[in-house]
Amino acid sequence: MMGQLVYLKDVVTLKLDQKECVGCGICLLVCPHAVLSLSNGTAEIANRDACMECGACARNCPVDALSVRTGVGCAAAVINSMLGKKKSSCCSIDSECSSGQSEGPTCANRVDCC
Repeated sequence: MMGQLVYLKDVVTLKLDQKECVGCGICLLVCPHAVLSLSNGTAEIANRDACMECGACARNCPVDALSVRTGVGCAAAVINSMLGKKKSSCCSIDSECSSGQSEGPTCANRVDCC
């Protein structure tokens, strides 16, 4: 049996505003890696490092309690690699870029992933 996938430690952009969460559980249904769980009637991030930043939870949250910068995690690296693109690395949300942005080809803190 394969263990739980972990993409990169402590770089996932997933955020949850528990005050906004209504406990509907839709995020749990759409998350492919069981990153979220319900506790005391609201969602909580149970396994942040398993998040592949696909954005399904945020797109399906009826009250916008979840946010994630899709395409910056390893999912983007895997997809870009499969498409034959040479730039298949990820960029941490805390990266400082020479262009003043937190993503793109000029990121100083790029890391290879997957």
